[in-house]
Amino acid sequence: MKSSYVIALLITLAAAGWMASPYLGGASPGGAEIANALPEPSAPAVKVPMRVQVRNSLAELTNNSLVLTGQTKPSRHATVKAETAARVVAVMAEEGTVVKKNDIIVQLAMNDRKALLEEALALVNQRKIEYTAASKLTSKGYQTQTRLAETKTNLEAAEARLHRIKVEIKHTVVRAPFDGVIESRMVEIGDYLGVGDPVALVIDLDPLIAIAQVSEREIGGVTAGAEGNVRLITGEIVEGRVRYVSSIGSEGTRTFRIELEIENSENRLAAGLTAEISLPVAAVEAHNMSPAALTLDDTGVIGVKVVDADNIVRFHPVALVADGVDGVWVSGLPREAAIITVGQEFVLPGQTVTPVPEGSMSDPAAKVSGSGS
Repeated sequence: MKSSYVIALLITLAAAGWMASPYLGGASPGGAEIANALPEPSAPAVKVPMRVQVRNSLAELTNNSLVLTGQTKPSRHATVKAETAARVVAVMAEEGTVVKKNDIIVQLAMNDRKALLEEALALVNQRKIEYTAASKLTSKGYQTQTRLAETKTNLEAAEARLHRIKVEIKHTVVRAPFDGVIESRMVEIGDYLGVGDPVALVIDLDPLIAIAQVSEREIGGVTAGAEGNVRLITGEIVEGRVRYVSSIGSEGTRTFRIELEIENSENRLAAGLTAEISLPVAAVEAHNMSPAALTLDDTGVIGVKVVDADNIVRFHPVALVADGVDGVWVSGLPREAAIITVGQEFVLPGQTVTPVPEGSMSDPAAKVSGSGS
């Protein structure tokens, strides 16, 4: 019985070896048919260049503008101070009052100044009589030159005293130093003022001044007398003229102060407003385009992608020259350029593309896909 088990085992192993023989040895009788049934390897797919939409642009000579941020200020201001000591007895101008030069702001008490004036006038008259008499006597030889000189000195001293009291009286009336506006008043009726105490701040808003700082790289393009535009934070746009350009740059910032003069005859424009100042500089060749065509390179430089004559994408750094309702003007591109207007985000410099005219791709999905995809 033991031998029958061995025979059965041998028969099983032989059957298994026969079944595995096509895989362990040469091709099986059906191998050719199986090989023929497998598909042949296909040829590599041809990569179709991505399509991008371009607009052929020709540079135009464009006025370049220097855009600065500044602030409006009065053309001049003065803190009016008391020039004599006295009490305020009348206020003639409130804060915000428009004043003309020499208009009265406040009136100070005269006190005894009127009496002192009368006394000084009487003394001058007396000294005149004495001097006249001495002159006549001296001419006739009845009086010495010394006495004549003495009477003349006394007369001059009396006249000086009269002048001083007149000035004192004049200073009891505090007046506006120029046409302007009372920005603030520091005194009220009853206040006692000493010499040098502030009375009021007067500002001159006509002309109004727009002040800005210009970098050392750009100051060479700014000249006194140049015309410019000033856009105020209120939305108003006014014309201005450069009246001052600093000759010395700031130690800390290396910038130069400039001032633009703005006509403001009715004091309509206020001081202290944020202002965007545009000054024309040398004209440059620039391209007009939609801001959407602008892009950034890997280093954060702003520029524009174009397609060259070999259909290769090129990146050009650009500078903003001007902006308007019809787009932006930039410099830094070739005079003739095929600007990528759709698809620039999906292509890299050096990549070959298929340019198509602007507006020819109606299907948005096709704008950034290959034509053979």
